[in-house]
Amino acid sequence: MATTDPKAIKKYTDSLQTEVDAAYLYSRVAAAEEVPAIANMFRELGEIELEHVSKMTEKLLRDGIKITVPPPSWRARTLNRIGKLLGYGYIIGVLMDTEKSITAAQLAQKEKNHVPISGDEANHVKILQALLSSKSKVSGEHISRIEGKHKSIGGNALRAAVLGANDGLVSNMSLVMGVAGATDGQSGVLLAGMAGLLAGALSMALGEWISVKSSQELYERQMDLEMLEIETNPEGEMRELALIYTAKGIPEAQAHQMAAAAIQNTAHAHEILVKEELGINTEELKGSAWEAAITSFLLFAVGAILPVIPFFYTSGYMAIGQSLAFSTIGLFVIGAAITLFTGKSIWFSGFRQVLFGLAAAATTYVIGKLIGVSIAG
Repeated sequence: MATTDPKAIKKYTDSLQTEVDAAYLYSRVAAAEEVPAIANMFRELGEIELEHVSKMTEKLLRDGIKITVPPPSWRARTLNRIGKLLGYGYIIGVLMDTEKSITAAQLAQKEKNHVPISGDEANHVKILQALLSSKSKVSGEHISRIEGKHKSIGGNALRAAVLGANDGLVSNMSLVMGVAGATDGQSGVLLAGMAGLLAGALSMALGEWISVKSSQELYERQMDLEMLEIETNPEGEMRELALIYTAKGIPEAQAHQMAAAAIQNTAHAHEILVKEELGINTEELKGSAWEAAITSFLLFAVGAILPVIPFFYTSGYMAIGQSLAFSTIGLFVIGAAITLFTGKSIWFSGFRQVLFGLAAAATTYVIGKLIGVSIAG
């Protein structure tokens, strides 16, 4: 007899959706991958996910649960579009998180049902880790490709965009509501809102500039010191290279041979030691501190301008109401965008963001109102 329990059906639908989305994203990453060996690995992972979907559906039918396999979700399709624009490095990170969540769910279910753990539950996590690890059997050039994509700015830029706009919106909405509460939405709100926008955006931009610039300067100094060590003590650096290779599982004799060959090319030895010993990704040094600062300024300003807009053309409670309306829409959009990182429901994340943002605005409005009454009295 087929189950009609909505919670059970939703649980199975969510599980199928996760598998379908993973298969879809693996296929998209594979299609975008230029290295055939790596593309085949991602393609096979996608095919395995589709097999999981098929077997899960068959089992549910045997248990009397009729369920329709869903198409790729809005989230998966949006992630694919982001991958096309910004690179698929961030998508690989999302897939890693998805595989970890699937593994955790499988282990919890087996523990609940007292089913022995086989050790195969985390196979996909291990495969992805191998692809993103220097211990992989794929060539060093291929690994560099994957690591470069995984650490690319695509995912970080997306996260920074959402969080930067959120900071601007919440902080400036709170400021605007505080001043509006003190003045009933009359004089001073527009000035305070624009001052808050500029102050916050400039602060964010300066902080980002200092962060990027100081990191670059630190990395450059460490890299210069490493080059100096190679030039003044090549034997010692060769031993370090041999230890690095040995730690990767390469036989000791072969590790020493590889180290001796690598040290003959100073630039190549420096590149290896910078990456393996210092843990520095040289791609990060190519970023512009000014570009990061300007981007942070604009992202903060985009969020911060929303609660201010109505005060350009109206005032009083009309402006306050419209300001809250614009801010509510912005908060919901930001909450929906956060689901790209978390995988939660759009409605859940959107309304949660609205609730927290409006709670902050209400608090500052009440405080402003009290201060305004106190001053007037």
